[in-house]
Order: sequence, then C-alpha cells, then structure tokens
Amino acid sequence: MTYDVAIIGGGIVGLATAYQLSERYPGLRVTVVEKEDRVAAHQTGRNSGVIHSGIYYTPGSLKAENCREGKRALVDFCEREGVAYEMCGKVIVAATEEERAGLHAIYERGQQNGIQCERIGPERLREIEPHTRGVEAIHVPEAGIVDYIGVCERLAARIQERGQRVQTGAEVRAVLPHNGTITLETTAGAVTARYVINCAGLYADHVARMTGQTPSVQVVPFRGEYFDLKPHARHLCRGLIYPVPDPAFPFLGVHFTRMVDGRVECGPSAVLAFAREGYTFGTVDVGELAETLTYSGFLRLSLRHWKKGVAEIWQSLSQRYYLKALRHLIPEISLDDLEPSPSGVRAQAVTPDGALVDDFLIEETERVVNVLNAASPAATASLNVGHLIVDRLAPRLD
Repeated sequence: MTYDVAIIGGGIVGLATAYQLSERYPGLRVTVVEKEDRVAAHQTGRNSGVIHSGIYYTPGSLKAENCREGKRALVDFCEREGVAYEMCGKVIVAATEEERAGLHAIYERGQQNGIQCERIGPERLREIEPHTRGVEAIHVPEAGIVDYIGVCERLAARIQERGQRVQTGAEVRAVLPHNGTITLETTAGAVTARYVINCAGLYADHVARMTGQTPSVQVVPFRGEYFDLKPHARHLCRGLIYPVPDPAFPFLGVHFTRMVDGRVECGPSAVLAFAREGYTFGTVDVGELAETLTYSGFLRLSLRHWKKGVAEIWQSLSQRYYLKALRHLIPEISLDDLEPSPSGVRAQAVTPDGALVDDFLIEETERVVNVLNAASPAATASLNVGHLIVDRLAPRLD
C-alpha cells in the first residue's frame, strides 16, 4: 500500500498534524510511524504539562501566532475528549528591583500579543500565591495545566477511528526516494508514501539528512532536571509560578508547576545532555556527544555564554545551589521539601553561528516537510502547528 502522507514521529506535533490532515482531507491515506512502543514517549511526555498563554513570544512570530490559536484549540479538544486540564493561572514574579524592567518588557509584549494579563503588587501576589515573594508580578489567568500524554492518546485514537494508521515500534533507518514516492525503511517494515512530514523532534535534523536535505541548523539536546515537592510541601504552590527569564535564552528559568495529578514540579535546569535521549547525567552516546561538541554552532554558543553554562552545570550537580534558585521565588522552601523527578530533554535548534533558534522552523523539499525546531510552546500550539504544516503541504495535495 502506498500512503499519501507518512509522518515520522508520534509526539504531539506529529499526531496533531495527522489529525488535521485527516480532518481536512478525509480521503487521504495517512500513517504515523513512531519508533517507541507508545506515543508521546519523549519531549511530549516529559515536559511540565503547561498550557502557555503566549505572553513571552515576539509579536508576529510563529510562536506568538500559533500559541494563541493553538491554546484555544487545545482547550476545546480537551473539553470534547475529556482530557484533564485546568486554567489555574500563572504569576511571573520580579523578586528584586533589578528584575522590574524585564517584567515590564514581558508585560508590554503580552499587551502586543493580546494576552489577558495584569501587573500586580506584592499584596495581590500574596493573595494568589501566599508563599511567593516579589516586588511586582504579572498575573496571567489564561495559563493552565494539562495531561499532554492524554491528549496524544486521544489524538491517536481519533486518527485511527478515521481509518488512518499510527504504528509504534517503527524506527526509521533509511529514507529512499523512487519514482515520485518515498520509502521509509523502518524496523517494522517498509512504508511508502507520496509525501513525508518529519516531526522527529530530537532527531529531526538526522531525519532531514536522510531525506537528502541539508538542514540550516543542528539539534543540540539540553536536559531539564526537575524536583517534585513532597506531599507535605505542595501547599507552597497553588498554580504556576515563574521568574523573569533571561532574555538571552529561550528557557524560562526554574519555576513551579502544579500538575493535573496534584504533584508540584520544580525546575527545570538546562544542561547539555550527553545523548539526544540522555535523561540522566550518566547516559552518554559517544557519537552524538561528539557531534555536538564538534559543531561550530555549539562551540560559538558555549564561548558566548560559558558563564551561564557553568551556572547551569553547578545547579545540576549541587542540590543546595538548585535550592537557591527555588528560594528566589519561594523563600521558605527547604531541601526536606524536595524529591527527584524524571528529567526531560529539549531539542534546541542552533545555527552554525551559535544562535539559539527562538521560533518554530520548518524547511521543505519537493516531497518532504521537515519540522526542525518545535520547542516550547509547541505542545500548547500543536493543533495550530498541525494546521500550519498541512498548509505547507496543501498546494501539493489540492
């Protein structure tokens, strides 16, 4: 059987794209191939479960535009499908006077992006988050939390109910063009399609090279390390508590997230992972690590921001140093309140000149659409990102 479209990757972006394809073109034959034995096994299933509002992103960027619309689509989907979510709200906190300017810049960006938010003082902050201290904050009531694994499971179910396929245990080993089609050689057998969409996340650049494209970026994996608040300390956080982020980095800093299952997650740090799926410090893939360490973009990035890198590594190695970052937002927290939580790895696209790509990045050939950067807020925006990818392919399908 020859499919019309084969999608590589069963994370939330790949599944949302298949869902949107099957909705817009119900007669198409679509398949999703996922190397693991389940969907949402990597970035999607290991993130902090936040529904982002879109307050941080550059006005007019793909992130800003897709986050707003994607959030609405995600909430509607959760309502229809009975997936757990809650719009619990969020505070972004300037803990010191020096952070006010950065907070005001975020607020202005939020206004430009049409986000419902307000600047609040210390008294109102204490009403919302009684254990958080700051000189000023932004309250964002339209941020929330969600079960992203549950979203993916419902997306996969709907895709298959429409007669399409989601095949797990199918790792792509080669991509072979032939007579107007492309064959994916997978560990579960060959899959042939007219068009291919690459949503491989941590391996998106590798897959792009398999398709014959030379991607403009390389994926560099950053491990995010988390702690959970122990049950006796969960009262310290009611919703989402974020710091003012460093504008030089696409990471939002160590923050507190109440999860839909009642846990409270603290983190993440952001350190170089020694493997693309290196969820622990001791997980090393020599080939993948060498690929990162010899990449000109990573070397330039490291030289430019070595102080930040050292601080993140020290935070990773020292629980007391990590605690210092947490106390910046909640002063009364202690080491006895923390227990380790599973880590995640972020696929961060880096340009050869050492710039961190701060927007979604999609590159195309005649028969392949490569999604090369889909970091946060891609999960929030996924249903709209799926629309965007289908729009890119549509002229060839219509």
